[in-house]
Amino acid sequence: MKLVLTVLSVLLCVSLSWAQHLDNRAPVGFDQLQTSIPHGQIDTVEYHSKTVGTKRKALVYTPPGFTEKQKYPVLYLLHGIGGDEFEWLRNGQPQVILDNLYAQGKLEPMVVVLPNGRAMKDDRAVGNVFDSVRVQAFATFERDLLNDLIPFIEHKYPVYKDRKRRAIAGLSMGGGQSLNFGLGNLDKFAWVGGFSSAPNTKAPDKLVPDPKKAKEKLKLLWISCGEDDNLMSFSKRTHDYLDKHHVPHIFYVEPGGHDFEVWKNDLYMFSQLLFKTGNVYRTF
Repeated sequence: MKLVLTVLSVLLCVSLSWAQHLDNRAPVGFDQLQTSIPHGQIDTVEYHSKTVGTKRKALVYTPPGFTEKQKYPVLYLLHGIGGDEFEWLRNGQPQVILDNLYAQGKLEPMVVVLPNGRAMKDDRAVGNVFDSVRVQAFATFERDLLNDLIPFIEHKYPVYKDRKRRAIAGLSMGGGQSLNFGLGNLDKFAWVGGFSSAPNTKAPDKLVPDPKKAKEKLKLLWISCGEDDNLMSFSKRTHDYLDKHHVPHIFYVEPGGHDFEVWKNDLYMFSQLLFKTGNVYRTF
């Protein structure tokens, strides 16, 4: 009997972590503007950052039918090393993808915050974006996010303030940030996604030093990467570690490289799992 239970346990872990074998791809037109459906709204907000010592800007998407009388969960969606708060908007059209999903009844209503993840006084994506000072600013954003931006959003918008209804995800550099900050602050985030995470991603044993705690706290851990992406090794090593320690997660390998065709598909897939009840791994 003990042997049977052990085998079942192993099979369960494999099914959760290798769920990408299912044929899940966004359909044609998922990112095309539909004029006949309700649309959400994107606003620019400005908040005071004690961390940086200046005022900083972020974009906020509120869903179709948004009302101050209802509370919403929040997704913080981060950009890459060469971008800013507008990168997703310019290249990924998240508002179009989400609007279309809402029209199909596939999303839980949520507020999406698109911040500037380069926490420094001159946070523009100009000059040498790989300069050590600018790279360090992406790490500094953890304090700006936790101590300045999240409290601001929770004061300005009717959103929940508990970890179970707070998510973080991002692409490339922002994917590394999301894994670092999300897994490093399980008291703040229960839903974490890294899309094509960059070399800023911490080593797996630093990301998840306590696998048992991660299992208990996380509602969803998503790791994805294009099969032709040169940064695949960073996602794969994280997956391998999680698999070894039986931490439920989705490791989604998809066609493509390091580009927005991959990341738009990631957002389409990931967003549909957020803030759902039950075992989200079984729905993927």
